[in-house]
Amino acid sequence: MTQKTWRIGVAGLGTVGGGLLQFLSDRPDFAPAGDRAVVTAVSARNRSRPRPVDISGLAWFDDPVALASSPDIDIFVELVGGSDGPAKAAVEAALKAGKPVVTANKALIAEHGAELAVLAETAGVPLLFEAAVMGGTPAVKMLREAMVGDDVSALAGILNGTCNFILSEMEAKGRGFKEVLADAQALGYAEADPTMDVGGFDAAHKISILAALAFGCAPNYAAAEIEGIDQVEQLDITLAKDLGYRIRLIASTEKTDDGVAVRVHPSLVAFGHPLAETRGATNALFIEGSRIGRIFLQGPGAGAGPTAAAVAADIADVMTASRRPVFQSPAAILAPFIAVAPTRRVGKAYLRLLVKDQPGVIAAVSETLAGSGVSIDSFLQKPVEDAGGVPIVLTTHAIAESVLTDAIDRLERLDVVIERPRLLRIARI
Repeated sequence: MTQKTWRIGVAGLGTVGGGLLQFLSDRPDFAPAGDRAVVTAVSARNRSRPRPVDISGLAWFDDPVALASSPDIDIFVELVGGSDGPAKAAVEAALKAGKPVVTANKALIAEHGAELAVLAETAGVPLLFEAAVMGGTPAVKMLREAMVGDDVSALAGILNGTCNFILSEMEAKGRGFKEVLADAQALGYAEADPTMDVGGFDAAHKISILAALAFGCAPNYAAAEIEGIDQVEQLDITLAKDLGYRIRLIASTEKTDDGVAVRVHPSLVAFGHPLAETRGATNALFIEGSRIGRIFLQGPGAGAGPTAAAVAADIADVMTASRRPVFQSPAAILAPFIAVAPTRRVGKAYLRLLVKDQPGVIAAVSETLAGSGVSIDSFLQKPVEDAGGVPIVLTTHAIAESVLTDAIDRLERLDVVIERPRLLRIARI
């Protein structure tokens, strides 16, 4: 059998791009088909920056769109990042030129995946993005390939290592969010501007992609409910721990008769649950299927080695002529999922109130909740030094979120309540 050499063009030579160049330099014949994958052309913002592999012999393109359109490459790999701008333009150019595309760009796929799927399937070429979710942990392939014989009903997990590191450190060391965030930035876990991570937007991009794969619909990032961890206080971590929970940023999606819910929220997870025990920058995901049951994936969600391995796996799929619709169903019939209204969600919740230290407080709180139709599951009053008041924590039985929001509005108006009560969801996983 004649061995073919696939010419790879790589746009973006940061951590992942450098890792991919190193891997393909060491193992050009890694793919099962027996062919070779060789990087022949690259594009990046800085040509002279030190890199793990010498690029002086490679064709250089200042413009990633020109690289994507080049007749001298067979596969275009986009590692630039960003939902628009050069990354989107380059991917569109490659697909229109009939070139397979491999990307690690979760924002691009979550926000423009449907239109890119149309371009890819019209051109008859793959658009692959294993590395966009959970780095080297094969969540995308699990849904796209292994689960096609099942009906997936729900997904839930930890999809952002930066947030998980921060929450783990806050619990372990009793330090505040801002202090631990500074540590995460010093260690390289968080960007100088950490908004995408700590605001929950990165996790929302990822769960939007997984929802599309799980339910055969177009990604609908705009419909996701998103709440980050920037408002999680050390007080909540301490009190949640006293109740037998850890706080984790949980990204989840489920299909119901009303539509598809996609959510990212800091949530309480019971001690002993695998997600509660997932610490540091690790990612983890539960997949619930009607036939297979529950599957649990855990592994590194970022880093040069793991993410480059995921990119290489997609390159191998192109080389072995693996062909599937981008989002399970043909692009021509894809429709965005119908989002479930947040107010219709039913679940258990954690409420933390800061109240004045005076008689009648507990009675006032209990009466207000009862009048709103909220049933209390557990109750904890624990003086905390320098809290500015007396914290009261309670957990509720399952209740519609619209009812709970109304109850919080009423509690906030009580004279004995110092500030708006803090709501955290209790994870249903």
